Amino acid sequence: MSNRKRVWFEEAGRKLDPGLVKHLRGKRKEDPYETTTNSIPIPVIVYFAKDTDKDTKDDLLTTCQKDNISKLDKDLRFHETICGQLTPQMIKQIKDHGAVDRIYYDREVTSFLDIASRQIGSVDIQEQHDLTGNGVTIAVIDTGIHPHADLTNPTNRITAFKDFINDQEDPYDDNGHGTHCAGDAAGNAYQSEGLYIGPAPEASVIGVKALDQDGGGRLSTIIEGIVWCIEHKEEYNIRIISLSLGAQAHESYRDDPLAMATQDAWHEGIVVCAAAGNSGPEPETISTPAINPFIITVGSTDDQDTASRTDDHIADYSSRGPTIDSLIKPDIYSPGTDIISLLAPGSALEQQVPEQIVEETYLQLSGTSMATPICAGVIAQMLEANPNLSPNDVKSILQTTAQPKLDDLWGYIEARTAVEMAINYSTNQQRVAD
Repeated sequence: MSNRKRVWFEEAGRKLDPGLVKHLRGKRKEDPYETTTNSIPIPVIVYFAKDTDKDTKDDLLTTCQKDNISKLDKDLRFHETICGQLTPQMIKQIKDHGAVDRIYYDREVTSFLDIASRQIGSVDIQEQHDLTGNGVTIAVIDTGIHPHADLTNPTNRITAFKDFINDQEDPYDDNGHGTHCAGDAAGNAYQSEGLYIGPAPEASVIGVKALDQDGGGRLSTIIEGIVWCIEHKEEYNIRIISLSLGAQAHESYRDDPLAMATQDAWHEGIVVCAAAGNSGPEPETISTPAINPFIITVGSTDDQDTASRTDDHIADYSSRGPTIDSLIKPDIYSPGTDIISLLAPGSALEQQVPEQIVEETYLQLSGTSMATPICAGVIAQMLEANPNLSPNDVKSILQTTAQPKLDDLWGYIEARTAVEMAINYSTNQQRVAD
């Protein structure tokens, strides 16, 4: 048994978040005697204890200023939090203050959509094969779509809009979720100078509004949206439906109306991607319509804010299988954590999560909702490379080329090899025809 004396931050319990403990541990290794690091401020976020009165909060703020270095001066207007800069010595002093619930390390966020697209190989495919989803249409059945510059410049790629909630004709998104998803798949980074680019930056997109301002809807409305896509498949060349939505599954996919509707679209030649759900890590949490064995069910990974895949893992929130029918799901995993994509101005999400807004016109979100359209964007690249691929071909290629590195039966989406196999598949089909 080790007799090593634990330092103060290792004994703080839940008062300090693991990220802050890790950061302080790293600083101590650099300076074992803390001769200089104790006076170097660290960016932090402090959560006030519940029902803390104003006098107690003021006492905390006054205490933090006594070393003439530390200060907490920015109210985040979010869950009773305040942020600023505190020295390690000040953190040690105020961690047990009556106003403090918990202290977090205000660490740098670098997990952008450009990392996700580059990491899965989509940017390489764009650059090496000039495959950008051109000529392929992705229907996003969601809360609507805002005509963001990344979808409308230099040309407008929103080819249609259908509103099953308010029956409006012009594209809009009063919630913001659908716009983010559209950008995950097909944003061209027009306003970010190439930074927040999706896998298919030249694909056409259709906004099918089947969820309301609060992000809610009914099975019947979603089914209406799917049926509309089937009926207008030829008119708009709809090859992909992206469904970042779902409901709890209570019965077999054979009897579930939403799962059955997606299967109809699949058999009509439309590739359907559906989010696994955000109820992980518990097993048997796959939602409908993702329980359907035909369609592509997408789980989410956490890329740890790095371009390398070596530290990636399945996101805790990502729903796990088996399905209610004891089928193995998800079918593929895609980046879905801290993804930066398009912001719909004036939307509910803009009001609800203002701290997630990036550079005024983008928004950072996490979930299988983000992983699903990213997968759809890769499929658009595959279908541009080989328009003759059937939905079953697409699914088979995705799973065959996925990297089996996530301790799951199916693996991590790999756009490079998937698109290259799609190209070779076309060549082989031609050889057989000859």
